[in-house]
Amino acid sequence: MAEYKILKKDGNAKRARFHTAHGVIETPVFMNVGTAAAIKGAVSTEDLEQIKTQVELSNTYHLHVRPGDELIHKLGGLHKFMAWEKPILTDSGGFQVFSLAGLRRIKEEGVYFNSHIDGRKIFMGPEESMQIQSNLASTIAMAFDECPSSVADRSYVQNSVDRTSRWLSRCKTEMARLNSLPDTINKEQLLFGINQGAIYEDIRISHARQIAQMDLDGYAIGGLAVGETHEEMYGVLDAVVPHLPEDKPTYLMGVGTPANILEAVDRGVDFFDCVYPSRNGRHGHAYTNQGKLNLFNQKYEKDTRPLEEGCNCPACRRYSRAYIRHLLKAKEMLGMRLLVLHNLYFYNLMMEEIRDAIDAGRYQSYKEEKLYGMKQGSAE
Repeated sequence: MAEYKILKKDGNAKRARFHTAHGVIETPVFMNVGTAAAIKGAVSTEDLEQIKTQVELSNTYHLHVRPGDELIHKLGGLHKFMAWEKPILTDSGGFQVFSLAGLRRIKEEGVYFNSHIDGRKIFMGPEESMQIQSNLASTIAMAFDECPSSVADRSYVQNSVDRTSRWLSRCKTEMARLNSLPDTINKEQLLFGINQGAIYEDIRISHARQIAQMDLDGYAIGGLAVGETHEEMYGVLDAVVPHLPEDKPTYLMGVGTPANILEAVDRGVDFFDCVYPSRNGRHGHAYTNQGKLNLFNQKYEKDTRPLEEGCNCPACRRYSRAYIRHLLKAKEMLGMRLLVLHNLYFYNLMMEEIRDAIDAGRYQSYKEEKLYGMKQGSAE
C-alpha cells in the first residue's frame, strides 16, 4: 500500500517521500505532461530518464478516444505501452470534458459529449472514468470532477461542487471494486480526490473539509490557473491547504510557472504538473535562472553560448543558442526537441533544488534568490 512520509518541514513547505506500486516519488515533484502517452516535442522514454523525470502524466480522455483504453489494457497497460517503469498519474478526463463546453451536457449520472476527433457521442461518469484509468493501469488515478469556470456565479459553483462530492464517493466505490478484480493490471492503483470551488474561499474550505473525511490516497486542488490572478490563486491556497490532510500528498493541478511553483511549495503543495515547459519550448522559449529566452530574437543569431551556462541538459551540453535558433527558423524538429528537453530538465532540476533547500532548512532564502534571478532577466 502507498505510504507518504514527511521527511522535513520548513515553514509550510513539505519535503516528503511517497511509496507507490511503481516506485518512490520524492516530493515536491513536477510531473512531466505526456497527454497522449508521449511528451510533445519528440521526447522518448530514454530522454525522460536522462532529464530526471520522476512521474509522467497522461490523459484519460485523450487515451480513451485514441487509441482506446481497452487496447492499452490488452497490451499490458500504459507502463508497458510506453515503456516507462516509473510512476504515471492519469487525470480523470474531467478537465478536457469541461473544456469542450460547446460539445457537452452535464447530468447527475455524468457527462454526454462529442469526441473532438471524430464527433462520435461519448458518455463519461465517475464509474467510466475509473474503468478507463483502471484499464490504463496508471499508478495514480484522479477522481472525475467538474471544473467550473473561475468566473462562474456562486450558485452554479456550489451546485457543481456538491455534484463533484457525490461523484467522488462513486469514484471511490468503483476504484475499490476494480482493484479487487482478477484481470486488473494494477490492483494497487491510488485515488486522489479534487477540491473545487472557483475563487469562493468558503466553498473551497467547506469542500476541502468534506473530502478530507474520505481517507483518499491524496488530494488535489483543481480549477486554478484558469483565468484568475496569481494573487487570487495564492489566496485560495492559503485558505484551502490547511484544511486538507497534511499526511497525504497535496497536488496543485495544471500549475504553472516556476514562480507559481515556488510560491505554492511555500504553502504546503508538493505535486505539480503543467504544459508550460514543453509548450514554451515548442514555441522557441527557454527557461533559465535569468528568466525566459526567446530564441527567435535576432540577438541570438551568432550567440555561441549554451541556453544556460553550467546546465547539464542534453541541449546545453552540446549545442549553442545560435544553432538552436537556426533549427527553429528552418522549422527543423530538432530545435523544438532540444528546447523541450532543456525546459523539462530545468523544471525537474528546480524541484531537486527545492527538495535540497527544504532539507537544509533554507527554503525561504532559496525561493527569494531564485525569484530575484528570474525577474532580473525577464525583460526579454
